[in-house]
Order: sequence, then C-alpha cells, then structure tokens
Amino acid sequence: MTGRVAVITGASRGIGAAVARRLAAAGAHVVLVARTTGALEALDDEIRNAGGRATLIPLNLLDFDKVDTLGPALAERFGRCDILVANAGMLGTLGPLPHADAKEWDRVIGLNLTANFRLVRTLDPLLRASDAGRAIFVTSGAAEGPRAYWGAYAVSKAGLEAMARSYAAENEKTNLRVNIIDPGRVRTKMRAAAYPGEDPQSVIPPEDVVDAFLALADPAMTAHGQRVKAA
Repeated sequence: MTGRVAVITGASRGIGAAVARRLAAAGAHVVLVARTTGALEALDDEIRNAGGRATLIPLNLLDFDKVDTLGPALAERFGRCDILVANAGMLGTLGPLPHADAKEWDRVIGLNLTANFRLVRTLDPLLRASDAGRAIFVTSGAAEGPRAYWGAYAVSKAGLEAMARSYAAENEKTNLRVNIIDPGRVRTKMRAAAYPGEDPQSVIPPEDVVDAFLALADPAMTAHGQRVKAA
C-alpha cells in the first residue's frame, strides 16, 4: 500500500476508523472523511504518532456541492486517489413505511446512496487513472430480500449495491476494481441502535473484519463486481 492514497468515509469511529488504522499501518496515506471533527482529530493523531500518514477532511456528505470538490482537491494535493472505502452510513428510524418521516427518508437515502454517487462522480477520474484503483462500497444484510420496518436504510443499501454493480460493469476493461462488502454482525453504534436488546459482546469488534477490506484494497486483488461477506 506504500504511496497509495485511500479515502475512507465515516472514518471517525467503528469500521471506518479500524480500516483507516490498518491501511495507514500498511503504508497508505489515508484521507479521513467524516462529519464531526473531534474523533477524526484523535484518529489522525493516533495514526501520525504510529508513524503513518493521514489527512483529515471534515465533510458533511449531505453537502453535495462540497462533496463535488473532493476529487479536484485530492488531485491538487496528491495528484492521485487509489482507494475509496465508502463506509459512511445512517440508520434512520426503523418502522412501517407509511409512517416514515419524509425529511428523514431523504437524509438516509441522501447519505447512504446519493452521497456515494457524488463520490463516484468526483473521484472517478483519479480512481481510473490509478494503476490499481479500488472502490469498496459498504452494504448490509438489510439489502438482501424483504426486511420489514427497515425502510429507507434497506432501500438505500439495495440501491447502493445496484449502483456499485453498474459502476463495476462500466469498468470491466479498466484497472479499476469495484466491489461491495457486507461487514456482517459487527459491534458498532449503528448496530446497537438497530438491536438495542443485543449483548454487544455477542458480536465481533470492527477490527475482526478489516482483513476483508484490505484484501479488496490490495493492488493484486482481481475480484470485480463481487459482493463479499466479511464475517
């Protein structure tokens, strides 16, 4: 990974932070993207103190106009972007579809799906210019089959998978490899909100799924258009 530039969204905690630590330890320059700064700054300090390289970009991915500037900013600063780990996500309120709040529906779809389209659009020239571009989209089991009461979250993840497969099909003859990863039952704040009665010790920590992410980010990896289960 030495010399490669990796953008990780939702990097302030959980899976995003765990992936950022490992990519940095493997030699990548990690670009940490998240809405809030406090946890990002702590992660940035941790990576730098361990000898890694990191750049912190506080960015609300629902501010689509600012998302559009990310690609040009990376091109100017680094001249490249080799890896996208599209991890940021929002659960929203779970409940019957007819009772869903329209504004919250738009926010969930906006962050989980539309923001990733905007990331694809702004980063695509850099990812395709890389000798081994890698785009990894984080999905969920909620995208598989009917899931009562999961509303906008399930819809957004199913849409994300469809978008990722379309993007993969468009890049069959390029160096860019596009894949989807389902982390499975991982100990995160989002899972705790979705399953409030679940014992957090009964599910695995984020660090246990990082190997699957690194395998998909590896320049030698050949999988393309696949849906991978990390655990």
